[in-house]
Amino acid sequence: MKRLMTFIALALLIGSAVYAYRVKYDSIVLAEQVNKLKSRIHREKDAIAVLKAEWQYVNRPDRVQSLADAHTELKAMPITSVVRWAELPARQATGDVIAGKLEALGLIESTATPSSAKPADGRTPAARKP
Repeated sequence: MKRLMTFIALALLIGSAVYAYRVKYDSIVLAEQVNKLKSRIHREKDAIAVLKAEWQYVNRPDRVQSLADAHTELKAMPITSVVRWAELPARQATGDVIAGKLEALGLIESTATPSSAKPADGRTPAARKP
């Protein structure tokens, strides 16, 4: 009985040592992953700072103004171009443009809607008689 207890105690001691080694190894692996993620976050923050600086450099008002002058033909609006709301002409009434073109082509005629020879069932609406 004494040998069995010694064997069990020895097995438990070896098992606990293996478990402790495994926990230590897993914690080392996780700590390395945390350090890698921290360095990656630091690199990304540096990259974001560089991109923000580049954006501020590209978005300078004097640079944008020179590009606008070079690539557009905008001129300063004279003060005489500014009018009051009441001085604006009234908007022209617009009709149906497509119908006007069809009328000009002579394509608008009253068409008779074909009547259905079948009696109306519950799925289709019944035709109204005028």
